[in-house]
Amino acid sequence: MKDASFQSAYLLSRRKFITSTLLSGSGMALLGLQPAYTKEAANVFQKQWTVQQVMDHILKEGELSPLKETVDTLKSGQASQVVSGIVTTMFATIAVIEEAAKRKANFIMAHEPTFYNHTDNPEWVAGNTVVKDKQQLLEKHNIVVWRFHDYCHSLKPDAISYGVAKKANWLSYYKPGERILTIPKLSLQQLVTHLKSSLGIKQLRVIGDLNQSCERIALLPGAWGGQRQVGVAESEKPDVVVVGETPEWETTEYIRDARLLGRKMSLIILGHSVSEEPGMEWLVDWLKPKFSGLPVSHIASGDPFMWL
Repeated sequence: MKDASFQSAYLLSRRKFITSTLLSGSGMALLGLQPAYTKEAANVFQKQWTVQQVMDHILKEGELSPLKETVDTLKSGQASQVVSGIVTTMFATIAVIEEAAKRKANFIMAHEPTFYNHTDNPEWVAGNTVVKDKQQLLEKHNIVVWRFHDYCHSLKPDAISYGVAKKANWLSYYKPGERILTIPKLSLQQLVTHLKSSLGIKQLRVIGDLNQSCERIALLPGAWGGQRQVGVAESEKPDVVVVGETPEWETTEYIRDARLLGRKMSLIILGHSVSEEPGMEWLVDWLKPKFSGLPVSHIASGDPFMWL
């Protein structure tokens, strides 16, 4: 019995020694593993992440410096909360919040505002009952919402434009930082069909001749604002300007008059939410290897409009 106990203790001690050695740098060297393994080991074996740790790690992995002035702040919840799962989306709508709760994910990364104005000021309209009800729903499910807009566009490449180009199968024509993609020639009709099919959009708004040849595309998803959209159109002279949304009295009227003056430039309006959603969807692929212990998924907020 004494020998058996001694042998059992010896084997247990030896097992612990081997395990600790293999997890050390020298042990990994013996196994021929690369040093990069140790660099990621903390991510692989970390079992719990707080909200603050997740945000800090994203900035670190994206090589981003904290911004002094940014809308990318917490809209609900506390930085000290332990994260049970991450969800990316365009807008943290009521439906997205409820679906996140079903998935037992309590950390939502939303690209756009949660409370209907750029800074998410809940008093933007005093006594807003929809805002109050939404806040109560977030509190009920103990869900954190972190806006990921400025940092998202600061990633290299910009997560939104890269995600859109990837989903449109245009990565071979995409150059980070450039707004013009030169694609194989298509008619405007063919281009519209391609965008609807690849991006999963039911309806688009278009100004232009459907038989026009399109090769140089200004890809401007989201809401750039009329001045910047027209600025790109003037400086780059694309065949077609593809935007998420635009004030109808700005870019829309510019394109209409440009065409009446003989310029062959068209406009495609995708819709704000659906135009940037591919970027937040692609962000899941970027996040997953960085948080191996956390479930990470995407919930599309979708097109808010019903087309009649």
